[in-house]
Amino acid sequence: MTGNLGKESIKVIAFDADDTLWSNEPLFRNAERMVAEAMSEFGDVEYISDELYKVEVKNMKDYGFGAMAYTLSMIENAVNLSSGKLSGELVTLILNSGRSLLHNPATPFPGVVETLDKLSEAGRYKLVLLTKGELLTQEHKIDRSGLGKYFSHIEIVSNKSQKEYLILCNKLGVRPEELLMVGNSFKSDIEPVLQLGGWGIHIPFEVLWKLEHTEEYDHPHLFKVTSFPEILPILL
Repeated sequence: MTGNLGKESIKVIAFDADDTLWSNEPLFRNAERMVAEAMSEFGDVEYISDELYKVEVKNMKDYGFGAMAYTLSMIENAVNLSSGKLSGELVTLILNSGRSLLHNPATPFPGVVETLDKLSEAGRYKLVLLTKGELLTQEHKIDRSGLGKYFSHIEIVSNKSQKEYLILCNKLGVRPEELLMVGNSFKSDIEPVLQLGGWGIHIPFEVLWKLEHTEEYDHPHLFKVTSFPEILPILL
């Protein structure tokens, strides 16, 4: 754990949702593998997954992030690899695998509810949620998780860069150095906030999407923990 947190300067704690509060990425990887195995005549799983990633990156500017964007990219990848000879059976499989992602139960990780309870009871900070993805999909996951009651503000965005964090700060009436972000992605959740002069608590998750990989580093405003409850001794 690194950092020297001046608690008196923090007014807002923002939380990432997917793979910070509940599991998400493993569901995408399982769907990807299931489709890739069904397409074995066009290549091995690794090859099909690599080609899918290229399609996803290409489509990012049009589709953004989320289950529906992922499903469209899976269909496009299957069309490409099959040279347009995509069977109705395979299309149905892809659609069903994509639909399953829309029904993520969003069950909170162990310790999340208890930790948010204690932070809320302490009353020291404004707790907000900042999640990236499709509006309706994310709203449904938040509802299913039962965690929405802890957050005074919920923001669903298509990207997480310095721009989005500055907009959040402006909406909440705080300076970037008064914001602390808690999340699993160093690239999206932590680094932009550190660059703005804010604070970060990084909770790595076991699975990370390729696009979120980046070089990590220590920083005076950064704490690294291995589980959600470990943030309490830092903040209280």
